Amino acid sequence: MNNEGIARRGGLSRRACLASLAAGPAAWLGAPAAAHAGSQLEEPLMDSVRSALTSAVADLAPPEPLFASTEARLSYLRWLGTMSDRLRSRKPDWEVRRDFLQTAWYEAKRAGLDVSLVMGLIQVESAFRKFAVSPVGARGYMQVMPFWTRVIGDGDASKLFHMQTNLRFGCVILRHYLDRERGDLFMALGRYNGSRGRAPYPSAVFAAQRNWFFQERIASAA
Repeated sequence: MNNEGIARRGGLSRRACLASLAAGPAAWLGAPAAAHAGSQLEEPLMDSVRSALTSAVADLAPPEPLFASTEARLSYLRWLGTMSDRLRSRKPDWEVRRDFLQTAWYEAKRAGLDVSLVMGLIQVESAFRKFAVSPVGARGYMQVMPFWTRVIGDGDASKLFHMQTNLRFGCVILRHYLDRERGDLFMALGRYNGSRGRAPYPSAVFAAQRNWFFQERIASAA
């Protein structure tokens, strides 16, 4: 579906989506659950790029964060508590919510992406629905197109409904697009959505990202 189309699942237009995002968390938490994915385009990849991406999505070890210090771990736990409160209405079960947030944090960090950006993208793409399917066939939380499992995976598109697999693919693909666009996040998001160079989709993600900012309070040194 393109950026101006209607999300057929839930009947929410792109304009309505943008309006609800601008209204803040209270609006989008009560909004219909629509899948807003566009259509990532299958493009030729150099062998070296294909190999790198294949390696990046392989070996899905459990996402157990490792921390260099106690303070780093405490910072993560504060983030987890804050984000858990914000996500509660979408995922009422604490263990499900914790596992999702821990995996999103792990995969975003692993790919060198801002966690709030990944959360905003998931909000826009699937409204945090694990089994969301767009009209063009994109699947799961980050609305990954099935062709990616053939290009850089084992060809089993059903695995895109597995939480960590979906988040791993989505983050790796976004990182790939960001590298291709030489760090231009606006263009990378457009490429992710199949609408490169057009504003509505990146604007929607940036608006949603604001719901997931985390301001860490650091005590001043004595």
